[in-house]
Order: sequence, then C-alpha cells, then structure tokens
Amino acid sequence: QVQLVESGGGLVQAGGSLRLSCAASRNIFSLNTLGWYRQPPGKQREFVAHITTGGSTNYADSVQGRFTISRDNAKNTVYLQMNSLKPEDTAVYYCYTARSPYHPPSYWGQGTQVTVSS
Repeated sequence: QVQLVESGGGLVQAGGSLRLSCAASRNIFSLNTLGWYRQPPGKQREFVAHITTGGSTNYADSVQGRFTISRDNAKNTVYLQMNSLKPEDTAVYYCYTARSPYHPPSYWGQGTQVTVSS
C-alpha cells in the first residue's frame, strides 16, 4: 500500500500562482509515472498532467503553458506549479501514481482544494 499526501492548495486570486506538492510514503517514484487529476465542482475528474520516469511530460490543453509538473525522486515528491490561474481552475486536485502513462492510476492522494477567485 502506498500513501500519497497532497499539500499546497488554497484560495488565490485570478492571475496568481500556487504550487502543489504530493509526497509518497515510500520510494516508488523511480519506477512510476506520476501525475495530477482535478475535479471541478459538479463535474467529473479530469486529467491535468503527468511525468514519466524518464522525465517526459504531458499536459491537458487547458493548462498547457501555465502549469508545470516536476518530480524529485530523492524526496519522493511530485510538484505542480500553477501560474496564471483562472477561476475555471477551481477544483479538488488529486495526485496519483501509475505503472506507465498508458496504465490507469494505481494509487490516489486524498485531494487538495484549489479555489481561484475572479
């Protein structure tokens, strides 16, 4: 069993920035794809970004150019730097691990709330 704990969410004005962190309970990061989903109010969970073991990244069109995902294997942590935030970025953000970019998530974090005010 792997535990993922997100932090860094909060309330920010439109145009502002936040950095989310996700720490794993054990050293699996060198073997897994890591990523983020989000669930806006009243909507389904949607993909945001992922980063592979080799450092390749992929982003949803809605966040491309504004969000940056990174990982620190030594700290067992994945980050999501969010810039130029918009009210439509308001959601609960979940980190996850997967065997590869082509596998469904294996483990999820509990989520962290991001609210962007206009």
